[in-house]
Amino acid sequence: MKTIYHAASSRGHANHGWLDSHHTFSFAGYYDPARVHFGLLRVLNDDMVKGGMGFGQHPHDNMEIVSIPLSGALEHRDNTGGHGIIRSGEVQIMSAGSGIVHSEKNASATEPVNFLQIWVFPKEKNIEPRYDQKLFKQEDRINQLQTVVSPEKSSNTLWINQNAWFSLSHLGKGTGIDYKLHDPSNGVYVFVIDGEVSAGGQEMKKRDGTGIWETDAVRIESHEEAEILLMEVPMHG
Repeated sequence: MKTIYHAASSRGHANHGWLDSHHTFSFAGYYDPARVHFGLLRVLNDDMVKGGMGFGQHPHDNMEIVSIPLSGALEHRDNTGGHGIIRSGEVQIMSAGSGIVHSEKNASATEPVNFLQIWVFPKEKNIEPRYDQKLFKQEDRINQLQTVVSPEKSSNTLWINQNAWFSLSHLGKGTGIDYKLHDPSNGVYVFVIDGEVSAGGQEMKKRDGTGIWETDAVRIESHEEAEILLMEVPMHG
């Protein structure tokens, strides 16, 4: 087993007033050659957007983009006609594919929205752009893994154009789970949304991340009530 640990305090940070963003991996004005990506996981941004503000229309291509609201509501629009508002408990995915133009704005004029934006390199390039979102029952992740993104076209998860799986879990204090990788050649990046856990033997606190690979399973134990996100991705394209 190999691991790499990224403390929350070591993340890149940019505060633009309307946007307060932390970058686990190199992004925009933050660049660290040792932290460009973990396998095919390219971006993990922790964004806080003020009420009434947001990202205007901008293009993407050939990237799988997942958004997970932690609080507040996020509104999406794109040039394919895709439109939706996602809130805590929901997950959104967009395949930029051959090219898409979209906007992401705070759906509230007054309350901030905090969300994770995650980019994964695609398996197939130049596919038809698409957008989807889904509500997941939060009780279905208590002390267990709830898969929210997968490469399997199923009504239970959001489909991603990559050999990747995203799972959420809400762990009670003193509980533990085992994550078994779907593909042992993949790695898994563990991100602590809240609380304190150990993952693969690494002690982690709120907004810490640890990449783990060259193993077929990872043990995660909570030291206090915790919310975690696991992102299993190929280590090579």
